[in-house]
Amino acid sequence: MILDELYYTKSHEWVRVEGEKGTVGITDFAQSELQDIVYVELPEVGKKLKAGEVLCSIDSVKSSAEIYTPVSGEVIEVNEKLSSEPELVNKDPYGEGWIAIVKLADSNEISNLLSAKEYEEMLEGEK
Repeated sequence: MILDELYYTKSHEWVRVEGEKGTVGITDFAQSELQDIVYVELPEVGKKLKAGEVLCSIDSVKSSAEIYTPVSGEVIEVNEKLSSEPELVNKDPYGEGWIAIVKLADSNEISNLLSAKEYEEMLEGEK
């Protein structure tokens, strides 16, 4: 599942931009590759990041993965539900399984990300 209103990274993160805020999570493809997620190490509120830097890490029964921020900015909110329910990332990666909200440092960075169509084409190329 790929949603048209989101922007994607080649490393399988997404961002939903609303004004000067970007909600960040991992794609349906990424959660299916990780399989059963058992722990999400949430970033600290106030953490400042540049696009492409490590936002957090996710552990599954299969492996551990670093999650990168698609956009530069400051983490202004984290999804505290994931502390007790990390499986939300598997169940609803584009909804309740979001990871963090970032106050965008530069909204022009969105142009560096993949559209839904471009992301879908990239996935097709990986198969």
